[in-house]
Amino acid sequence: MTDQRLVWLIALLIPVAAWSWITPHDRFTWWLEASPAVAGVPLMVALRKRWPFSTLLLALLWAHCVVLLVGAHYTYARVPAFDWLRDATGGTRNNYDKLGHFVQGFVPAILAREIFLRSSPLRDRGDGHPSRWLGFVVVCVCLAFSAFYELIEWGVAEISGAGAESFLGTQGYAWDTQSDMAFALVGAVGALVLLHGMHDRSLEKVLAAHQGGGLAHSCR
Repeated sequence: MTDQRLVWLIALLIPVAAWSWITPHDRFTWWLEASPAVAGVPLMVALRKRWPFSTLLLALLWAHCVVLLVGAHYTYARVPAFDWLRDATGGTRNNYDKLGHFVQGFVPAILAREIFLRSSPLRDRGDGHPSRWLGFVVVCVCLAFSAFYELIEWGVAEISGAGAESFLGTQGYAWDTQSDMAFALVGAVGALVLLHGMHDRSLEKVLAAHQGGGLAHSCR
């Protein structure tokens, strides 16, 4: 059976992806920045029957793809709206990359939480409620992912030299790597604090529809 939610996600993403692909600032940077979306959407399609995501997670993944595709089109240092924000606030750099890293923590936090609630001992501490360690482990996973992404940026820069300048997007800021990880950390914690109840309800619905409610208790 076709997952209509996934159909809508892809339908709403196609025009954004088409716009992003047409005459980007730099084609090499486009591939570097858009690669998570390019790889992630086919993976969601492949898993749609065996592992359907909650509606909340699908919406967040769509938003994350949009952030990636906008950054891929302009490069993270040249997004016009954030140029305007820089000038309006008297800043010295385009901070779209900080939004990108905040989202890099915010969305993967819900993704990791969903995976743990469905497939790990963290889903139940014995009284029908998730383990108290769940949030801590999710934040650790998000920080590890953020650090791994920074290592990828470093590796690409070493291999391609000046060609990766737009991908790095440091804009001369000496603490760019550390601040990127800090924004991912804030995003991950923020997602858990703000969305855990909504995520539980959304996950219960998809589990009930997918398996007749057999695992719905695991996310309470």
